[in-house]
Amino acid sequence: MNTSADSGQPLREEQPAAPDSVAERFHFLVNAPALFNAVVTALEWDLFGFLAEHPGASFEELNEFTGVPAHSLRVLLHAVCTTGLIERRADGTYHDAPAAEELLAPDGPDSWRHILTGWREIYYPAFSRMSEALAAGTNTALAAHPGDEPTLYRRLSHNPELETVFHRSMSAFTLKSLDALVECEEFATVRHLLDVGGGDGTTSERLITRHPELHSTVFDIPSVSELAASRTPAGEPDGRIRLHTGDLFTDPFPVGPDAVLFSHVLEIFSGEQITELLAKAHAVLPSGGRVFIYGYNVSDDETRGWYSARLSLYLNVLASGQGMAYPARDYEEWMHRAGFTGVRTLTGYPYEHGLSIGTKP
Repeated sequence: MNTSADSGQPLREEQPAAPDSVAERFHFLVNAPALFNAVVTALEWDLFGFLAEHPGASFEELNEFTGVPAHSLRVLLHAVCTTGLIERRADGTYHDAPAAEELLAPDGPDSWRHILTGWREIYYPAFSRMSEALAAGTNTALAAHPGDEPTLYRRLSHNPELETVFHRSMSAFTLKSLDALVECEEFATVRHLLDVGGGDGTTSERLITRHPELHSTVFDIPSVSELAASRTPAGEPDGRIRLHTGDLFTDPFPVGPDAVLFSHVLEIFSGEQITELLAKAHAVLPSGGRVFIYGYNVSDDETRGWYSARLSLYLNVLASGQGMAYPARDYEEWMHRAGFTGVRTLTGYPYEHGLSIGTKP
């Protein structure tokens, strides 16, 4: 123990102050837009994939692989290294961090490359108009997209290339949370599922593969159904997915299902509209039929959930001008209003998801 030469008393060594986690988060947050775009650029240049196959690559090897100016690569590597996703070792070689090896190196249909490209191209440019949109109470950022339709989903039909980027991003992120839904034993007894707003059919395709007795009808707008038609025949067995085009509010739901699924759909709308859609589901279901609501659930006190917060802002600034990642209790209340009983929510799903279930008496 250190002691004072004069008094013989132990010296009091000053301990560094505990870091302020909120302050640390602030400093990362204000630099995050630039760092986010650096990570997406690294994905575009396939740096994470290259380092997964060539750990310990030198700067010169990375420069030769990317073919970009050396100074540009130097600047980008510095930015990505500050996030911790790429590590530069003492010998000057570069390696994927374990998180990057798991999350960013793979290039399958659920790749973060697809997700983050969609966020960069569509979501995040809109956020510069957040103050304006929230003050107006409507999605003013939609003006950047051609057309006069009131939602992003319909306006994207005027830009097929961007619509493809959007649905590839949506599909990839859906796959991140889909396994938990697909494995839910509640679907084992479903025979005909109505997948409302089922997009390109990703969810239905996974469900029918997991549950051999299940058939699904995917209900969505025409331009989205065209995307589903372009990918569904190659992947779905035995004609067990049927596409039905229409408008969620103005067209009747297809008849005959014994279960209705709203996956990543209802958060787009207001409570009144959600109750209306649940009532339409109630009307086409037989006694004992079930409704499933799968998606983001903000915490009950509405103070936690980064993914839920991002989604809620995106919906109000750009996508629909309303809605949010509602807490589970809101969905349960709307299900009761629509006439469902035995309402309950299963929690603990990935990426702040929950599954609310109700039964028609």
